[in-house]
Amino acid sequence: MDTNPVEKSPIKLLSFDIDNTLIDFHTYKSNFRKIWKKHKPSQEVLLTYNTGRLIDDVLNLIKTKVLPEPDYIISGVGTHIYNYNTKSVVKEFNDILDDGWNLEAVENVIKGITHPISDQPSKFQHAYKRSYFFHDATPDLIESIEQDFAKANMDINVVYSGERYLDILPKWANKGNALQWLLRNLSIDPCEVIVAGDSGNDSAMFDLKDIKGIVVANAHEELYVYTKHRKVYHAEKEQGDGIIEGLVFYGVLPEQANADTNIDHSDDFFIQQELNHIAAEDENEKIALIKEGYKKAVEALKKNITPLGFSACSIADNVAHGTDENYYSVWARDGAITVIGSLPLIQDEEIHKCQRQTLLTLFEHISRNGQIPSNVRIKDNVPDYSGVGGICSIDSGIWVIIAFYEYVNVTKDIEFLRTHIEDIKRTMIWLGAHDSNNDALLEIPEAGDWTDLFGRSYNILYDEILWYRANVCFGRMLEMLGDSEQAGEYIRWSQVIKKEIVQNFWPSTKQQMFNSVSFAEKQFTLGDTSYLIAQTTPFDFSWRCDTLGNILAFLHGTVDAEKAHQTFRFMLGVGVNDPFPVANVYPVVMPGDPDWRPYYTVNLLNLPNHYHNGGIWPFVGGFWVKFVNKLGQREVAISELYKLALINKEGINHEWEFTEWAHGTTGQPMGKAYQAWSAAQYISACHDLKIAK
Repeated sequence: MDTNPVEKSPIKLLSFDIDNTLIDFHTYKSNFRKIWKKHKPSQEVLLTYNTGRLIDDVLNLIKTKVLPEPDYIISGVGTHIYNYNTKSVVKEFNDILDDGWNLEAVENVIKGITHPISDQPSKFQHAYKRSYFFHDATPDLIESIEQDFAKANMDINVVYSGERYLDILPKWANKGNALQWLLRNLSIDPCEVIVAGDSGNDSAMFDLKDIKGIVVANAHEELYVYTKHRKVYHAEKEQGDGIIEGLVFYGVLPEQANADTNIDHSDDFFIQQELNHIAAEDENEKIALIKEGYKKAVEALKKNITPLGFSACSIADNVAHGTDENYYSVWARDGAITVIGSLPLIQDEEIHKCQRQTLLTLFEHISRNGQIPSNVRIKDNVPDYSGVGGICSIDSGIWVIIAFYEYVNVTKDIEFLRTHIEDIKRTMIWLGAHDSNNDALLEIPEAGDWTDLFGRSYNILYDEILWYRANVCFGRMLEMLGDSEQAGEYIRWSQVIKKEIVQNFWPSTKQQMFNSVSFAEKQFTLGDTSYLIAQTTPFDFSWRCDTLGNILAFLHGTVDAEKAHQTFRFMLGVGVNDPFPVANVYPVVMPGDPDWRPYYTVNLLNLPNHYHNGGIWPFVGGFWVKFVNKLGQREVAISELYKLALINKEGINHEWEFTEWAHGTTGQPMGKAYQAWSAAQYISACHDLKIAK
């Protein structure tokens, strides 16, 4: 599938299902009306609703401002077409529905069905539509009903959707046929049309040759399976937000439309207090330091350019002792995060060359079974596949998948992608093998990710968020290569991962209980949280707040803006950004705590408020600034970027050393100087806020 909206055909008509596609069926909530009103394209694009609802229902949704005013309404699962501009039913379409349609004969056939069936309410019935509740019908059962009508010499249309809704319609009546009739009358080609839906009764819309489509993340499996061979965009978001995401992809709406789906929390008392505090600061002073920091960050980043790719830290400015020599390597995790952060500098030939070389170096050393090395030593090009204690680094490979997609998405270098897609497939299979119980979540060994001296294991929030994103990225890369079937499978699986993450890591007393539950699930019912918890296992869980995991959850679309806002308030309240952004975990693990490990005292590295045990990480601070900005809190984001500039300026030997980490309470810089990912994520944050140079 072509991924560049600029090259796509101009769109002239949209045909969207309503319930659970544009709006939530139960609450009627949706951002679609607000976004459409604000960003409606200036060129002529006709908006059409194509729904199972009857016309009066749809008109009421428009009247009550749930939905924007359309140009046409196809209602009753393709049995009526209504011209909204003239406020009249298109009678010519109804004339073709009469052929072979006999309402009484339909009801006689239905009476012969032995499977439990019942009438839907009268408001869903009309002269060209009979609708029933028909739960859990198999494909064979639906086929037998079609044969019953054929034996009765009736050529009708049977539509089954949502595993419970059965519609019997005239021969020519379905959402696709009605849409096709309308397009012919308007002289619009299907390639100039986008359709969208969430269930089986929407499938006929996707049948039109060369039509473009959007399938929302909450869609039923029946529609996913039906559309996997077609030109569709599988959205990462649900309902109306998924439609907006798809319209941005197709170039109908601007990129800003995605950001505008966020809920406005400017009147939040807690945030208002923060804004009042910020108002007392000198804006010019902040911007000046941020811009100075940007120039210094580019200089620091270039100190890490080597023939094999980005080093973890500047080799010339750090003296290595013992195991510290591994900093003189191209690290998969560090390198990938550096590539992602430095992508705004793609026009700088020296940096661009290093971005590409970083990815090449790592791919050149993929193991036979698909494992990407933890790092590759720069002095002799020798790979290392493990970390401290010989433990495998699971997140390294995940980050490389994400970085490769981000790189190709910016450069549009499809040949580079085509060259390495088989390597990426092997890595995805290797990573997927860590989901040993097939529950969509990876099982991570203790200290098996970036917190490589920190005792968390099994289902770890941070790793699961990355795994969700990697599946999306791999799916998008397959789309770029035209493999829509396999792309759809990975993007669909990503939605399963997302649902599992929210269900397992966002405990709630409202959680529905099943007959058989684990110890951890029982404990979850004891309270509610305002953030995704750090870890779960079959035997216990951690209520700690993993800062980076929660930040990435929102940036990567695993949680919505409402949950992210709750998390933001919590993290502000406990001060993870004080004195600088941000501490990696809250609360820290203290000696005597059940989570304490004896090896935390090795080199005094993971004492409370040190390193991974509550240390301040500037590269995480860069993600934090983008997290705050995505929430719509630009003023707060600028203030946080200023604080991030301050800690990056605070050096051990010189100013602007962009050190690895800092003490969680004193803010004293620690670790290596001129850390590549610290500089790169600062650069990325500056571009996100459009403050650079």
